[in-house]
Amino acid sequence: MPTDPFATTANSLTSPAASCFAITPDDSSELQSVTKALYVGTGGDLVIRPLEGDQDIVLRNTVSGSIIDIRVKAVRATGTSAQDLVGLI
Repeated sequence: MPTDPFATTANSLTSPAASCFAITPDDSSELQSVTKALYVGTGGDLVIRPLEGDQDIVLRNTVSGSIIDIRVKAVRATGTSAQDLVGLI
């Protein structure tokens, strides 16, 4: 097992992600965890529900390979053309 020199430091919004999960956009379900950021493998439009929002927002023309620093509770299928999405937590 590798040694983690940062094991005793606090996890915060500005610290790097400690975990991640694949995101399958869904029109009715929320994500398994709220993200610190989203990784976009293949660019396109993203329809997201921000953590403190009550409406979906469209992020147009996201770039392949980008990390978007936004706390998201849902990624919608309708209108999302970006692919290979990963939630960073």
